[in-house]
Amino acid sequence: MPRRNFMDLALQEAEGAAARGEVPVGAVVACGDAVVAAAGNETIARSDPTAHAEIVAIRIACAALGSQRLGACDLYVTLEPCAMCAAAISFARIRRLYYGAADEKGGAVENGPRFFAQPTCHHAPEVYSGIAATASAALLRTFFARRR
Repeated sequence: MPRRNFMDLALQEAEGAAARGEVPVGAVVACGDAVVAAAGNETIARSDPTAHAEIVAIRIACAALGSQRLGACDLYVTLEPCAMCAAAISFARIRRLYYGAADEKGGAVENGPRFFAQPTCHHAPEVYSGIAATASAALLRTFFARRR
């Protein structure tokens, strides 16, 4: 499955999150051509502030593969990961991170603390930003405009 299709699936997960009243962020963990996990934000549904799409997808992938390390896997997410999610990506040893919209306020990859550039970061994935950025940003803008 091409990278664009993985991001399309992440966008579908984000749309599902929005339909549930969650902030529309979606994530997909892929190993080669196979989707290992797909999730949207579930912070409200789980009453869990750590249930960001990335964390949920990483947990599902680790369980499916029987390992805490996902070194052969790539993560596709619609929004630049926050510091918490960047740490989880690092600890899981994700090989590559592909993300859509930049997050100037809460992002921690190319904005904010730039987690992967810190000397205390144990593992930094290859990072590719701007994948389906327009669609990802539009989904977020629409969601928040409806809430105001």
